[in-house]
Amino acid sequence: MQNPANLAIREMLAADINLIADYWLTSNPAFLVSMGVDLAKLPTREGLTNMLQAQLQAPYEAKQTYALIWMMDDKPAGHCNVNQIVYGKQAFMHLHLWQPENRQKGVGSELVKKSLPYFFENLRLKELYCEPYALNSAPNKTLEKVGFVFEKQYTTIPGTLNFEQEVKRWKLTKEQYLKIIPEV
Repeated sequence: MQNPANLAIREMLAADINLIADYWLTSNPAFLVSMGVDLAKLPTREGLTNMLQAQLQAPYEAKQTYALIWMMDDKPAGHCNVNQIVYGKQAFMHLHLWQPENRQKGVGSELVKKSLPYFFENLRLKELYCEPYALNSAPNKTLEKVGFVFEKQYTTIPGTLNFEQEVKRWKLTKEQYLKIIPEV
């Protein structure tokens, strides 16, 4: 595993928008499908850029999505975002390492832990959920390792870019998050 000292988190900046768009629009289609993405639902670059620009300008209380950039060795390496935000209550988290060589190396759990304060504190969350594709083992292992609690497996369309699929729902409460904080 990478030295955790080389890992950092920051809020998304305007300069990151093209990096996120590139991830969605230039990733290997087979990889995207393995995450549960319906390729026909991918937005245009302009649509994605406009949505992310709006996210940057909205106050925390009004955000529909909120993105963080995962840094490795001082370089952007992925993003973690929440959507379906009910400010002061709950949100749904998504995790994305952009480069294949950084995946399945154990850094995801450290990056998720470092992301939690941004979500719980800035959005005043009581609950944070994550519903990865049941067949995508990496995020499911990461969530368990971080301390999320498995709730159920069921069939749904978990997001605007997804096809109908089996997902595993994981939940972390504010109380559970506060116990994880000393490890961050």
